[in-house]
Amino acid sequence: MCKIWMSFCVLMVWPGLALAQAIDSTYSQVKLEACSIIDKNEEEAWAKWRCRGLQGVPVYVAEGDLRFFVSFGQQAEREKAASQTFAFFNTINETLEWRRVKVLGKFRPFAVIHRWFVDDPDAPGRQVNVLVVTRLGRWKTCHVAYIDASANPDANVLARQAADSMARDFNCRNSPETKGRVGSVLRQALALR
Repeated sequence: MCKIWMSFCVLMVWPGLALAQAIDSTYSQVKLEACSIIDKNEEEAWAKWRCRGLQGVPVYVAEGDLRFFVSFGQQAEREKAASQTFAFFNTINETLEWRRVKVLGKFRPFAVIHRWFVDDPDAPGRQVNVLVVTRLGRWKTCHVAYIDASANPDANVLARQAADSMARDFNCRNSPETKGRVGSVLRQALALR
C-alpha cells in the first residue's frame, strides 16, 4: 500500500516523468534521380516523384512553376503538405531530418525537418534558407512551422523544438507558425500565399 501511495505521489508531483519519451533524429536523403517519376509534363515544366524515406515511409516531391512541394506517407499526394509551398520560386535540400519518438521500444517518426531555399525576388540569385517542420500522420501531414535559417543562427534548435512541442498535436486546418526571427523574404513569401 505504501509503495502504491508513493508512486501516486510521484506521478502527481512530477507528471512529466510518466510522460517522458525518448526523442531523437535520424537522417535520409531524397535524390530525385533515384526516385520514381509518377508523372511529368515537359512542355508545362512540372513533375512528380515518389521516393523512399525512413523506414519505408514514401516521400512525395512535386515541382511546378519553379516551386517545390513535399509530402509523406502512403497517401502523400492527397495530404495537405502536397499543396504547401512558398509564394516565391524555391528549391529543396536533399537531406531530411526525421524526428522520432520511442514507442513500445521502437522509434517511430512523427515529424520531418527539411531545408528549403526560397528566392529573394528583389535580389536575383539570392536565396534564403527556411527550415520547414512537417507533421507526419495519415490525413495529418502538413507544415507545422517555418524557421528562417538565414535570420536565426540557432535555426536547427528552433526547428527541433517546434517539431517536438507542436507536431504531434498540430491541427492541419491551422496555418503554420513562424519561430524565431523572420526576415523580409520569408515574411513576404508567407503574406502572399
